[in-house]
Amino acid sequence: MRIKGERLGLDEARAVAVGPFDQLLALDEALQQLEEKAPRLSRIVELRFFGDLSEEETGEVLGISVRTVKRDWSVAKAWLYQQIK
Repeated sequence: MRIKGERLGLDEARAVAVGPFDQLLALDEALQQLEEKAPRLSRIVELRFFGDLSEEETGEVLGISVRTVKRDWSVAKAWLYQQIK
């Protein structure tokens, strides 16, 4: 059970990705919305979650600092969680 305000862990996010079909559809729709609203956040999700890149590797690919990757990754996970819950 999660307490409101807790961060969504990578394992929890992966559980959603392999969860029931309706959750997969919700995740896909949320990722599409994220791409439209915040392309960099979407790209970070792709690289970190689907590409399994580290924060450092993601920063190198995108040409941004690790601190920015960490911040954006947290924002993206929280936003996606809100969209699919």
